[in-house]
Amino acid sequence: MSTLSKLELLEKIKSKTLTITPLLNQDETFDDISVNVRLSNEFIIMKRQTFPVFDIAKENVNIEEFQKKIRINYGDSFVLHPNELILSSTLEYIAVPNDLMCYVIGKSSWGRAGLIIATATKVDPGFKGCITLEIINEGESPIVLYPGTPIAQLVFHKVYGEIEEDNTYDGKFKYSVGPVFPSFEDKKEKWKFWFKKQK
Repeated sequence: MSTLSKLELLEKIKSKTLTITPLLNQDETFDDISVNVRLSNEFIIMKRQTFPVFDIAKENVNIEEFQKKIRINYGDSFVLHPNELILSSTLEYIAVPNDLMCYVIGKSSWGRAGLIIATATKVDPGFKGCITLEIINEGESPIVLYPGTPIAQLVFHKVYGEIEEDNTYDGKFKYSVGPVFPSFEDKKEKWKFWFKKQK
């Protein structure tokens, strides 16, 4: 697996095989082997005070009872408290061609402040949409987040070998334009062997 350089990424964008939009500031967006992505202004927050246990094995689990989506204005801020997990997304909409994949990696400056980005990091060939980011404050102090600022980076890799058209990404997160609630409904039937019988 080889890592694409800035020049290779720019060539793919120019040839319209890779889409990253909007590109607000090319100098700030591209490092030598990565693409900096910005924080959107939508967040999914946990409602931990209402429902203390999230159990996917229970019948009729409605994720929106545990989480809610909020939107703030650009120019405003969001305070993330220690041990708090939120979902947000990249401001940028990404369309990955079938011969590439990428990883979402936190920026070291945020990591040194205790902010962990993208606990699920792989972006598959064929993905199109804004990338949902799992963000947690592992530090000791509240961290103020500003939508529009660089929050993470993408490292693109060439995929070798043939990928069948119907094997590229076609999951439920395709074409998302903001953070997406998790869903376990399609997995529960496959996993039910592992669940204890509910009383």
